[in-house]
Amino acid sequence: MVVELKEYESASEIAETLEKEISRTKSLLGEYLRRLDDIRSLAEKSKKIREVVMKLAGKKAVQETLGEITVGNLSIVLDANPFHELTAIEDVVRSQQERLLMLQKAREALKWMDQIGDTEGLKYIVVENDGVPEKILFKIY
Repeated sequence: MVVELKEYESASEIAETLEKEISRTKSLLGEYLRRLDDIRSLAEKSKKIREVVMKLAGKKAVQETLGEITVGNLSIVLDANPFHELTAIEDVVRSQQERLLMLQKAREALKWMDQIGDTEGLKYIVVENDGVPEKILFKIY
């Protein structure tokens, strides 16, 4: 989570920036959803093969350890399989969906600013959390 202060000259400049972020987030989300579909089918095939082999071998499927170690705040998965990747992509998709929703809500909340007339001598200082406006300060200069 990154919090920044950004300065804008007009409400329309804020709106343009929001539209660009929404477009970029939608594009990223689309890419991740395509990857999710691909890896989901691979994970399902892997699961079926595993089940067949275990059945033929007369073994019961045991829950494998994830082979995950933690170094500081970083988790490292050793010998990652399609299920690890599936879980990671699902987390990213959820995060991008949440970000998109927050950006769209911010855009909706800022629509009233279009009604502000002449803003000469006014700057907009915006507190943004991961690119999403949280607070706007009107500053007269």
